[in-house]
Amino acid sequence: MQIPKNTLKQKLQQGDVQYGLWAGIADTTSAEICAGAGFDWLLIDAEHAPFHLADILSYLQTIAAYAVPAIVRPPSDDRNLLKQLLDLGAQTLLLPMVESAGQAERIVQSVYYPPEGVRGLGTALARAARWNRVTDYLHQANNEMCIIVQVETTRGIENLKAIAGVAGVDGIFIGPADLSASMGHLGHAGHPAVVNTIEQAMRDITAMGKFAGVLSLDKSLLATYLAAGARFVGVAVDTLLLAEGTARVVREVMPDTTANRPGGSD
Repeated sequence: MQIPKNTLKQKLQQGDVQYGLWAGIADTTSAEICAGAGFDWLLIDAEHAPFHLADILSYLQTIAAYAVPAIVRPPSDDRNLLKQLLDLGAQTLLLPMVESAGQAERIVQSVYYPPEGVRGLGTALARAARWNRVTDYLHQANNEMCIIVQVETTRGIENLKAIAGVAGVDGIFIGPADLSASMGHLGHAGHPAVVNTIEQAMRDITAMGKFAGVLSLDKSLLATYLAAGARFVGVAVDTLLLAEGTARVVREVMPDTTANRPGGSD
């Protein structure tokens, strides 16, 4: 049995734009619906959504049937947690709140097996190795890992080039929401100062030979970030699609009663 190839990493390294969806509904039926929609990737957001290890495992198993690359965003870069996620079969990780090259280096160490890193060995218990059925997993795994670090504070932006220079970091994702808050524009990710900072970050990341990522639900801003070099691009969030879709039906079908219903118009 061969180790699964990280096709998302390959396409991003080739410079292809890959569009994806943020998954925050911890339910495998939702996972199947989203996995079959045609996105280039799905991100399991365990930072903000109620995903536990067993939930992430179920999501990975469900998505695998659709051949859509899965990304896991853990709540932290805790070394023990990353080890567990990798053993579950995650090959691409998005690590939040990275602010220094030293932090990025520790993440790389956690993800890679020796001698490049310090990832612990436990393949007999690991879905990633198909419980030791994958031929030579220990010597192949490092090649299929994709590490994306998330820069989303002013301190992270100040250290952006140093972070991008860390060997083993494949890409850098700029988080508009948290960055806007860090810059003093809480709740205004589209503020011109924030947008300009993200544009420059996209250019700097690309110039360093890494792929740049961003979450942008605004189509006009999406075009701006693509022009600046963004290649790993989140364009939808499952919870928002459901919230907006259901609210739209209520507005269209029951316009006279919307204001009197829970969650109706204000």
